[in-house]
Amino acid sequence: MDLFAAPRPPNDDGAPASKKTRLMSRKGATLHLFDPDDIAEHTPCSIIHNFLPSDLAKTLLEELLEEARSFERPTFKLFDNVVSSPHTSSFYVDSADEMQQQKTEYLYNGARLTDVRRITPQLDRVKPLVREAVNLEIQKRIRDHYPGGTKLKHQSPQPWSPNAAFVNCYDGPAESVGYHSDQLTYLGPRAVIGSLSLGVAREFRVRRVVPKDDIGDGNDDDDEEDADDASDPKKKKKNKAAVPGDAQGQVAIHLPHNSLLVMHAEMQEEWKHSVAPARAVDPHPVAGNRRINVTYRDYKAALHPRYTPRCGCGVPAVLRVVQRRRENLGRYFWMCHAGNVPGKEGCAFFRWAEFDDDGVPIWDGIGGDAANNRQRIDQAAP
Repeated sequence: MDLFAAPRPPNDDGAPASKKTRLMSRKGATLHLFDPDDIAEHTPCSIIHNFLPSDLAKTLLEELLEEARSFERPTFKLFDNVVSSPHTSSFYVDSADEMQQQKTEYLYNGARLTDVRRITPQLDRVKPLVREAVNLEIQKRIRDHYPGGTKLKHQSPQPWSPNAAFVNCYDGPAESVGYHSDQLTYLGPRAVIGSLSLGVAREFRVRRVVPKDDIGDGNDDDDEEDADDASDPKKKKKNKAAVPGDAQGQVAIHLPHNSLLVMHAEMQEEWKHSVAPARAVDPHPVAGNRRINVTYRDYKAALHPRYTPRCGCGVPAVLRVVQRRRENLGRYFWMCHAGNVPGKEGCAFFRWAEFDDDGVPIWDGIGGDAANNRQRIDQAAP
């Protein structure tokens, strides 16, 4: 491990911004963080250890281990190859009506979910505890880490309210997920996610996305396209000379049993995250070699598929953000996602996305005023 420390930049009055030394990882190195203060200081995350009462954590783990026996391993297209997910998962919502909507109206990686379930009793029991904790962490993040102590542009000022959850099972040290950003299509800009870990401890790795013109060419292993490539499916397939994935090194956050990680509003736009394969794991007394991960999400009514653009394939487009090109850095755009489905090529659909300062979409189809959009969407929401 090749690490060094650097002082924090000074404030306007010349005083250091913090007494805490800023730890950094060099290119190709991994910085390992365990302490909650270090994690909050050096990553877009915060962590709460021993989050649930131990009996409740055990009960939830046992319930989800039983659920995981029938989890699926989705397939998707990566360039021209059909691959299977390196772990199993299922998706949980609150009601039978929402289950039906997820199966018939929502798309993920360009396809419908087939395994959608009603929220379990213990997931439902834990949800308000997660909601309260995440909202407190959001306020702390704004107060302590954001310029002027104010929320980020496009971040919602409304309380975070989880209404859906992916539950993932990593069975053994080899199961993993590669570097990625979570899909913003239904979460909107500056999304916050609450991630609860149960069972075996694993490393959650993060790295900052570096604009291409900052460091030159190299190979990258993530899944994002630039906006100027989105309208050319052939170019998307071959354009992987973006930036080196380890240009600034990576940070490993250690996630023990019963820990709640909050991915804050800068995470999805500016960073990528992964769960890397491990050489070995320390077995958990209940879970054995398995890790259960619950990612609670706040789906926005304003981004229901009834409102989002449809591409030339006739399916809802996916929302992405420019991460590589400095001239459009941070701009959101809609593009076709059907090309991720085995047997489909997709189309050249592309449209810039517009949001107000609070992350409410401005839809051309229902008027260009965000306030009117809010009212119409609220009236139409189920």
